[in-house]
Amino acid sequence: MARNIYGLDLGTYEIKIFDKKKVRIWREKNVIAMKDKKYIFSVGNEAYKMYEKAPENVEILFPMKNGVIARFDDMQYLLGSLLKTDHQFARGAEYMIAVPTDVTEVEKKAFYDLVMHSEAKAKSVRIVERGLADAVGLGLDVMNETGIFIANFGGGTTELSVLSRGGMVMNRLLKTGGETLDAAIAGRVRRNREFLIGKSTAERLRKEFAVFEDGTEDAKRVYGRDLTSGVPAHTEIQISLVRAAVKEPLEECAEAIRSMLTRTPPDVRRAIEARGIYLTGGVAGLKGFPTYLGERTGLKVFTVPDPELCAVKGLQKIILDKEYYKKLSYSMLDQNYRWLR
Repeated sequence: MARNIYGLDLGTYEIKIFDKKKVRIWREKNVIAMKDKKYIFSVGNEAYKMYEKAPENVEILFPMKNGVIARFDDMQYLLGSLLKTDHQFARGAEYMIAVPTDVTEVEKKAFYDLVMHSEAKAKSVRIVERGLADAVGLGLDVMNETGIFIANFGGGTTELSVLSRGGMVMNRLLKTGGETLDAAIAGRVRRNREFLIGKSTAERLRKEFAVFEDGTEDAKRVYGRDLTSGVPAHTEIQISLVRAAVKEPLEECAEAIRSMLTRTPPDVRRAIEARGIYLTGGVAGLKGFPTYLGERTGLKVFTVPDPELCAVKGLQKIILDKEYYKKLSYSMLDQNYRWLR
């Protein structure tokens, strides 16, 4: 029987998994619920339901931070729980993992060890740079294009990648993502309105408001805590307040893109200027975001439906295409990584 192959995109707040045997992609929140700081009793979507609602003895933890593994054992337990099939591990399967580009080789090795040294008893683990996986998932001809610019705006980070002829030319990892925007919204509401809202409420405001579309004056009712009286209450939050909160950190991302383009080799930059920038990641789905970023960078900016699934769809194509599998993925057992063993 042929071994199964899994493609793993381990995001800061969500895990996306491609299952070759079942030819399907599924998503699960990257979170665990720990009781009394000792016992893990819930993982994934079930654990996330308790976020900001859990009792005092239950802690909701995110094993990933800024795109890399922060709690190795917890992440390994969570991933193992998600990969069980009929309560048994899919032992001996092969795995392909999309990893952030601009991280150390030791941090990349942690992704490898996460699966290779788990109860899954993996036959092999191969690594793909997330920028390359994104480009393949977008349907681009990564092996022949002279210049591709991918901006992955995720939950915890933003990854900027310049690609050419199937390779990585330049890359940069910014610690700005959906979490940063939500914190900025909550902070501005607190300062301007003396009102405390949680992360989930800030996230809802970010997603429901068309903050990048001018002239849309609107307000939404939210529930939280009035800091003046100290009691639970509700208030109206205007779109202008949310717009001001998110644009400040995003301007830093636009500046990073402009700076990166100035350092890109001329022939690659010309190809990017002709093609434009491609947006992926969960934040890329915000209404009007491509137009806003295009105005800040002076380039055409494109996104696709479900941009948060681009990387895992790219892994799917790489797994199913022999040429992509050979040329775009690698093992940390290769000669170049002997020093990490």
